[in-house]
Amino acid sequence: MASQFSLQKKASITAQLENMANDIFNLGASTAYEEKPTISYSPLQGDKFVQNFLSMLPLKAIAPLFHSGWSVERIFRISFQRLNNLENAMGASGPTPQIATQFKEFLKAVMFLRELQVQDGLNITYREENGQPQLVLQVLKKLKNSRSAIEFARSVNGKIGTTTYILSSSPNAEQSNHIRVVTRSLLGIMFYLSQSVEVPERDIKKGRVTLTKTPDGGVFDWQEVTAKLLRIRSKMEEPDQASISIYFRDAWFYIDDSDLGSKSTFSLLAQIYSLQSGRVKSNAPLLTIGVGS
Repeated sequence: MASQFSLQKKASITAQLENMANDIFNLGASTAYEEKPTISYSPLQGDKFVQNFLSMLPLKAIAPLFHSGWSVERIFRISFQRLNNLENAMGASGPTPQIATQFKEFLKAVMFLRELQVQDGLNITYREENGQPQLVLQVLKKLKNSRSAIEFARSVNGKIGTTTYILSSSPNAEQSNHIRVVTRSLLGIMFYLSQSVEVPERDIKKGRVTLTKTPDGGVFDWQEVTAKLLRIRSKMEEPDQASISIYFRDAWFYIDDSDLGSKSTFSLLAQIYSLQSGRVKSNAPLLTIGVGS
């Protein structure tokens, strides 16, 4: 955004030559200020931008999010598809799957980590060992035998009393504290979170969306996966209390202003987008708009 400024000052003095006039001199002054902003838009595009969308979220990006105060449960649910053998709705990282995928045991595991975080008993750092990116989860020693620490160790097939866990894409299988992780791509994260959208009944009846089925043939409720993470509501009339909303296909989709969890997840998604989209140079023509003065 560029702006041009101009400032004009003017002073004047006049006299009236009239008979019997008490005040024949008049003084005057004026000031004029003008601003002319111009906004230029350069779209992000190119192969590097697309690759950043499709590339797995690097482990290096996880630690800063944790130290920014975000819930470890929220970070892991969004960013990870797998912890060892625990799957986090892996099929949801692309177009809506037809059959429901596993997720419950993963949610339990990250809930135990959140309990440790609330007690200031968890720390996450990033390091590289022999060129291998790793996340180091450290449990406070005095909490290593707490219920949360024990249940997390059991969920990832770890050893009870472990205080250090190493998360990487290629862990050492001989080490019980090494955990294999699979992250999502930025596009995968957006696919995953899109399952939180409440689709209008009319669109379901018209076959505009894929309905995920349970193993017994019933309709799977994606709110079981995205509960307390994100909820995009829908209604025909414009919502009164919306934090953010959009009008699409004759319906309003929005986040309720009182839904603090959904607003937090949306803000976290914006931060991940900024980290992953990167700074991409574009040679495309600029769209320049003069917005008046």
